[in-house]
Amino acid sequence: MADDLLSLSSGFDEASEADWLGAVEKALKGGGIEKITRQTRDGIKIKPLYRETDFKSAQDPLGAPGSVPYLRGSHSEANADLQWDIRQRFTHPDPAQTNAEILRDLERGVTGIELAVDCSGKTGIQLCNAKAIETALSGVRPDIAPIALDHCGAGTGASIAALLALWAEAQDGAMHAKLAFNIDPIGVLMRTGKLGGGLDKVFAKTAALTEALALRFPFASVLRADARPVHEAGGTEALELATLIASAVDTMRRLDAAGLNPDRSAPEILFTLSVDGNYGLGIAKLRAARQLWARIQDATGLHAQPMKLQAVTSARVLTKYDPWVNMLRGTAACFAAAVGGADVITVRPFNEALGLPEELGRRIARNTQIMEMEESGLGRVTDPSGGAWFTETLARDMAEAAWSEFQQIEAEGGLAESLICGALQSRVQNAKASLGKDVGRRKVPITGVSEFPLLDAVGAPIGDTGAITPKDGIDPAGLNAFIPDNADISGPDAIAEPLHPMRLAETFEALRDRAEAHFEKTGQRPAIFLATLGPLAEHTARADFARNLFAAGGIEAKAAPVPPESVSELAAAYKASGCQIAVLCGSDTRYANEAETAAKALKDAGVQTVWLAGKHEGPSIDRHIFMGCDVVHELTLALTELGL
Repeated sequence: MADDLLSLSSGFDEASEADWLGAVEKALKGGGIEKITRQTRDGIKIKPLYRETDFKSAQDPLGAPGSVPYLRGSHSEANADLQWDIRQRFTHPDPAQTNAEILRDLERGVTGIELAVDCSGKTGIQLCNAKAIETALSGVRPDIAPIALDHCGAGTGASIAALLALWAEAQDGAMHAKLAFNIDPIGVLMRTGKLGGGLDKVFAKTAALTEALALRFPFASVLRADARPVHEAGGTEALELATLIASAVDTMRRLDAAGLNPDRSAPEILFTLSVDGNYGLGIAKLRAARQLWARIQDATGLHAQPMKLQAVTSARVLTKYDPWVNMLRGTAACFAAAVGGADVITVRPFNEALGLPEELGRRIARNTQIMEMEESGLGRVTDPSGGAWFTETLARDMAEAAWSEFQQIEAEGGLAESLICGALQSRVQNAKASLGKDVGRRKVPITGVSEFPLLDAVGAPIGDTGAITPKDGIDPAGLNAFIPDNADISGPDAIAEPLHPMRLAETFEALRDRAEAHFEKTGQRPAIFLATLGPLAEHTARADFARNLFAAGGIEAKAAPVPPESVSELAAAYKASGCQIAVLCGSDTRYANEAETAAKALKDAGVQTVWLAGKHEGPSIDRHIFMGCDVVHELTLALTELGL
């Protein structure tokens, strides 16, 4: 219809895909399209252009939004009532302080609450008894604001779930309470490496509690399948998706053995994934999750129903240095979650990696969602990415890769057994090692840390926890109200190697810490000298490359005020800099004619180690920096050379 009013393409000749491919080959000087085809960490190819032919190769029909098999989300149309739940996570150890934060954030746009519970007080709120819950949730209406639990400490979460249920029953609108108890025994095993009482006893207790809570709170969810531990430990998208589905399947299977039919347990599951700044992969990952769940429901004969999906912005992409960039990462991740159709979104505060988030961190987290929902209108469009050839193709390929991983987990006896024997951890560790290499070589760049670091960046504020006294554990008395025969719950513990969380920036941050400690002690930053060859036009690109690279390790780059025009001037400028290390920067032609002479002159002037920005070899040239080199290794050597 648009072309009937204004023919936008009338000024251009018609072009076919073959014409485009020919133009690509010409631009790449004879290289084919494979030169600009990328791969995900699971080996899935990402082409530079997708056509309808790619989309039509999908085997299963997508259906319409809000209809079986719910591949396009649970809602048939978008309106103000069907936008996602803006769920804020609260972690202050003091229940009274948590209550003040909850009430403030609810007034300012948060629609859901997630309580991170940890009796030690290290990573969450000390909600260890009924009084603490009453304090933390004073003034909160559970029939208006959804209340969710995130079990950070040891235990399965059954005791705190029971205490929350008892509190909710005493509130107005208890029958309509929007609770997410998020009991996740296998998730506890993944995070902590221990499941007290063993699998059989824990799932017997979970089955009884799930049935009781589901009857009393029809608008609540009781269980959680959480794949975030795999993501945060360095796993790939396929590993994370496979773990998500395997967790749900193993949970339903074990609850069925304990007497709770899968038709009863499946609707109680909240599925939780991580999303990061790569919003293309994030959108496809959420769509792939729904495809996988639909496949499981079909294979097991479960009644088809929509997947309730929570997306949480990734912790592994957060940085301590230049933490303000984390706002951009959170914004991109939130976009992926919204466009991907998440029912619940949690944005981590930008200053979380530094310590306890305070008001600014929580304000930015909630306002990121509000701006994307209200100002950008993402919540007003039904399935905005539906039918996009790239997204649908990538989601299908991602789902197939995850299905293969899921089958491997099932062959190992299910997720719990795979964890106990260490098989899943081994695959995650291999993925982490591969990711670490790419980070170290800056193939996975980290803005503000490994790329474009600011040595004088302004720090971000963090909150004060005050004095923390660890509690003994959550009072189990509340369980008696839901599990009368709660006597025999003991047994040998299930033990597994926990999945340890990591952050992409941590290796670079460790180097920066060494340099910053020196700066705080002496008032001087460790520095290298940029030994430039030739005029500005010849050496600027490589000088900027070297300056940026060494700054990633907290090392300042010094250069002559005026580009040296001779070897003697270069040596004199080096002596005036007071540095121990020099980095030659120039063009390839200049290197061929002058690099060795300049390097020898620098050594005679007292340089301990001569680096060169590029790959030119020479007897007096000790080391090289270039695109794709092991930056962490080179920075480690440089700091060691500088005595740090």
